[in-house]
Amino acid sequence: MILKNVPRYDMVKKPMRQRWYLRPLTWLLSYPEVNKHHLKVLKTNMEGLKPPYILLCTHHAFIDFKVTTAALFPYPANYVVAIDGFINREGLLRNVGCICKRKFTNDITLVKQIKYALEVNKTVVAIYPEARYSLVGTTAILPNSLGKMVRLFKYPVVVLNMHGDYLQQPVWNLAKRKLPIAADMTQIITQEEILNLSVDEINHRISKAFEYDEYQWQKDNNIHVDFSERAKGLHQVLYQCPHCKVEHEMDSRGDELWCNHCHKVWKMDTLGELHAVEGETEFSHIPDWYEFERSEVRKQIEAGTYHFEDRVIVDALPNAKGYIRLGEGQLTHDMNGFHLFGFFDDQDYSLHKEPLSMYSAHIEYDYLGKGDCIDLSTLEDTFYIYPLTKKNVVTKLHFATEELYKIVHSQKK
Repeated sequence: MILKNVPRYDMVKKPMRQRWYLRPLTWLLSYPEVNKHHLKVLKTNMEGLKPPYILLCTHHAFIDFKVTTAALFPYPANYVVAIDGFINREGLLRNVGCICKRKFTNDITLVKQIKYALEVNKTVVAIYPEARYSLVGTTAILPNSLGKMVRLFKYPVVVLNMHGDYLQQPVWNLAKRKLPIAADMTQIITQEEILNLSVDEINHRISKAFEYDEYQWQKDNNIHVDFSERAKGLHQVLYQCPHCKVEHEMDSRGDELWCNHCHKVWKMDTLGELHAVEGETEFSHIPDWYEFERSEVRKQIEAGTYHFEDRVIVDALPNAKGYIRLGEGQLTHDMNGFHLFGFFDDQDYSLHKEPLSMYSAHIEYDYLGKGDCIDLSTLEDTFYIYPLTKKNVVTKLHFATEELYKIVHSQKK
């Protein structure tokens, strides 16, 4: 199949206001699930607020969409959704009001679609600006463009900060746990305030409202997770041993996490804390271990030693009809950004993503049973890229993407 001849997803088609006859279906799909987890929504400064407004949501797990639907009741919304969410259900998602987005691209079309939803549909526009599920239950990097968008549209801004969603189904272990969930729904900027706030002030308010730490919330609320495989998969985010500093030799099973190089072992208790079986516990709080890894990647970048290269399998997602296997290619990542090249459709193909073109990256663990992957997008294509010989590397790739962006952006300023 010649990729260049495949129709692309129509990003320009205007978003629909959610069909009235589908609204009960969204409630039917949402309420049994959130009720099972005893959802409690704390609303602050929301009295009298009606659509249209911008709803910015934290992003932890698939249940987030159901929590959002319940929190908004009885109002419908236009939801910004990544293109992979539309696969084989484009018609349904368009009719329930979804707006398609390719992740981590600078897309002026999306801005126009949000504007249309606010001004013409006069609805809530729900956006998940972290653009992926939280890897370790803490806030991901938010784009600075959020403040500019809010200032441009001049509509109220509400933040839905969810709690427990990550804990009941972390991205590195999708087995569901039956735990309580909650959400704080807060109007952080009124329509009157927008005219008097700078972009920096708007971004500061959004960042403060987006702060969360799921493991701290778990401890504060004394929520015990007695799931026997609670640590299984944790090595995918905690890929570097803090004891011997060797990368990509971690593994996990049951309630244990260990290093195959130095053989140190940690146990995860029911409150989500880690304890070394022998010797010092370097990091009992999982997000602290995660940030240690980030700091190690930054050191490599600053020293000029960071480099990734591997053979990869590449799938393309040009539209909502499904993935197209392009074949084997080569992916490199270094101080100059990402470079994907291969011989697809009987011709050479090359994609270069400079550091400033991506403030973060979307990664998946064992995506659809095909292995770990990172996806890179243009405005017309999304490529799902699976390393073939390097193991457990995508978390480090996402750290490097973020730290390279910060460094280059700071240098430009």
